[in-house]
Amino acid sequence: MLTVIFGRPGCPFCVRAVQIAKQLSTQLEDFEYRYVDIQQEGITKADLEKTIGKPVLTVPQIFVDETHVGGCTEFEAYAKENLGLYA
Repeated sequence: MLTVIFGRPGCPFCVRAVQIAKQLSTQLEDFEYRYVDIQQEGITKADLEKTIGKPVLTVPQIFVDETHVGGCTEFEAYAKENLGLYA
């Protein structure tokens, strides 16, 4: 399972999403994640909108196995419900 987190430096929700992903990677053998710094990679919110198919107002934007999950709050809820995330 590959999770991709599109975020930017200094974003507390991006930091939290990476923390959740790190925790999941220690709990699950088949969990991998990649963090993409949208500023460093030159990716705009408009670029993400084309991929997601709806307006992107905030980061992070998170994909699990190429399926858009949402932002940090949605990712945490998804992880608790589907991946057994425990606090």
